[in-house]
Amino acid sequence: MVDCKNNRRVVITGLGVVSSLGNDAETFWRKVVNGDCGIDRIRLIDPSPFTSQIASEVHNFDPTPAFPSPKEVRRSDRYCQFVVYAGWSALKDSGMDLNKENLEEIGCFFGSGIGGLSTTEEQCRVLVERGPGRLSPFMIPMLILNMGSGLFSIIHGLKGPNMATCSACATSTHAIGEAWQTIKLGNATAMFAGGAEAAITCLGVGGFSSMRALSTRNDDPKKASRPFDANRDGFVMGEGAGVLLLEELEHAKARNAKIYAELVGYGNTADAYHITIPSAGGEGAARCMKMALRSAGLNPEDVSYINAHATATKAGDIAEAQAIKSVFGSRASKLAVSSTKGAHAHMLGAAGAVELAICAMAVSNNVVPPTINYETKDPECDLDCVPNVARELPVKVAMSNSFGFGGHNAALVCKKFEG
Repeated sequence: MVDCKNNRRVVITGLGVVSSLGNDAETFWRKVVNGDCGIDRIRLIDPSPFTSQIASEVHNFDPTPAFPSPKEVRRSDRYCQFVVYAGWSALKDSGMDLNKENLEEIGCFFGSGIGGLSTTEEQCRVLVERGPGRLSPFMIPMLILNMGSGLFSIIHGLKGPNMATCSACATSTHAIGEAWQTIKLGNATAMFAGGAEAAITCLGVGGFSSMRALSTRNDDPKKASRPFDANRDGFVMGEGAGVLLLEELEHAKARNAKIYAELVGYGNTADAYHITIPSAGGEGAARCMKMALRSAGLNPEDVSYINAHATATKAGDIAEAQAIKSVFGSRASKLAVSSTKGAHAHMLGAAGAVELAICAMAVSNNVVPPTINYETKDPECDLDCVPNVARELPVKVAMSNSFGFGGHNAALVCKKFEG
């Protein structure tokens, strides 16, 4: 049995990423630091009917190494393929041999903001054009958003805690935070946690376009996602997955695991304000960041770097800047705060996991990635956004923010591991 104590330390020992910038964490990190951009004209669907015709798509993706057979791949939605592959990649990166582990003490929390949207769309066409008798018997298992977590546990025999989170763009941050608490409480020795999204479909692009939430800078895709920039005009959709392997410290040390960072804090609050608009002054986000610091036993002055949620929407970026200034006071203007969504776009339910992976690598490498496409200062977002060029600096503590429709706020804090 695992030790039931809530003071157990939790470390990050494996990273897996699927993205437009690469399908392994190391390649992805190198390109983000370099200021590369994965946004281009949409190729997965015909974008011409939509006001926004650009996205950050995953190309040249082969999920088969992560699955028992090609048949299982065909019976999985694209979002599920992403997260199963990212989990497999995190497992490889960690060096953990599951044959030597007690699988009743290892689990996974994988979420998705939307789930199997391409399956839903395809099966709706089948229903209308060919009738209910031609619907796939795999339709429901393919579209439900818990299947990534369920299938990964089936493939690897993980019998520990298992669930799926869904809180819009805060989804995978919540999954990781809840997995962290699960280990802290002694209910697991190790947890795979993260999320995936594959919503670049006619419904997905059309729905967000109708909200006027997306950038329409179609003639210049690489410059379209502009977090904190005064000329930002909305977010750019992205797809992919991020998975981290969290491990109880003594277990990680016993197998001589490499440690990227220690996960030490988690905040989870609600705005209780509006279905899409952040609360005035970012007060819900501020409470979330304070909760994360409090659970970590840290003060605002301990933080070296914030990976901001900042999606390049007018209201959202301002609210987050206000929240950061509320929490960090006069130090806010001196704190390195970057949004990497200019590079990989907004990956919705996968965003938080991918961005915590960035934080873990920033802590490990003492490098802060840039906010690309930052050209014109917005006086309401007067932060040190690390514009356009990565910065070397000692990163002892990093925070990752995620805020979702419905007023869902989540924040995670990791720090440099000290034995």
